[in-house]
Amino acid sequence: MPCLNVRRVIWGLVPCGYAWGMSDTVLHVRSLGQRWQTIDPFLFCVHHIDRYPKGNEQCGPAASLAGRDIRQDFAGLDGWRMYHGDVVPGFPQHPHRGFETVTIVRSGYIDHSDSLGAAARFGKGDVQWLTAGAGVVHSEMFPLLDREGPNTLELFQIWLNLPSKDKLVDPYFTMFWDRDVPRGVFTDARGARVDVTIVAGALDGITPPAPPPHSWASKPESDVAIWSITLERGASWMVPPAKDARTMRTLNFFAGASLRVDDQLVTGPSAVQVQADQPVRIEAVDAPAEILMLQGRPIGEPVAQYGPFVMSTDDELQRAFADYRRTQFGGWPWKENAPVHARDAGRFAKHADGRVERVEEMGSPDPISLTEGR
Repeated sequence: MPCLNVRRVIWGLVPCGYAWGMSDTVLHVRSLGQRWQTIDPFLFCVHHIDRYPKGNEQCGPAASLAGRDIRQDFAGLDGWRMYHGDVVPGFPQHPHRGFETVTIVRSGYIDHSDSLGAAARFGKGDVQWLTAGAGVVHSEMFPLLDREGPNTLELFQIWLNLPSKDKLVDPYFTMFWDRDVPRGVFTDARGARVDVTIVAGALDGITPPAPPPHSWASKPESDVAIWSITLERGASWMVPPAKDARTMRTLNFFAGASLRVDDQLVTGPSAVQVQADQPVRIEAVDAPAEILMLQGRPIGEPVAQYGPFVMSTDDELQRAFADYRRTQFGGWPWKENAPVHARDAGRFAKHADGRVERVEEMGSPDPISLTEGR
């Protein structure tokens, strides 16, 4: 998904707006905005929830588009957005270079098409991990497949930086189908349940699929972890420590009334940076709570970003624009700027090397039950 703002970051700086020095383990707290500010090695994260109505014959919304700023519809009228789409919501073709996207779809579907000729439809718990590397153009459209509705879409998209030496690797994507994404269930001393979906970073011996080969997350020393944590009302869990104090860890509390993080009470959607090498207890105080935990050891290099290009220097950024104008990162092989796959295509991935994956529609795998021993 494109990012249109200019950003310059020098590694090690904490985004503005944090409250400092909260406790021994809680370092900073800030409100979550529409685009979540993140800390190296992450670039940013967005959380989309769109409650789309039933779909029409074109897999777009069976509803009037009057009053919307078509191709720039971010207002959320009636609880949903067309984004840059005009028939089907989503993001028509746009380029990326120099970083990765990790897209976690909790409900609904995404249709992916790209300049390498690859395509996919994924959703219902699936994850796509895309290394843009030297450059790729792709589209991300949100087909509304249910003609009776509703077609709720909920997703996270996380931008993860690449080290300078890997910014020009070949583009690549891998799919973590819902059936392959491990989930752990912890029960606290009172019998309350905590569910952890593990996208990256092992937890108590539970290991997720491997990230792409050139990802920062593929390096053991990176200590990258992406966990989606759901706590029942009143449930508590001790988040285990990271490898060491060089790792940065943020608990993005995005759903729930209040969350206790050790001795700190956090109310409302908040990014809570904690001391990564220390265990930290979290508790859903007044209602169920949900957290997206992002952690990793900083890459520690300058970042030069303009919109969809993330490089290390301004010269590299200018070269990215020149290369895109000259090559279009391989060109666009699709007839439409916003391809939507057949309604009955199912969940699949066709890779640039010709490999095809297809997914049987079935339930999520059984979670692994673990009793908290801390």
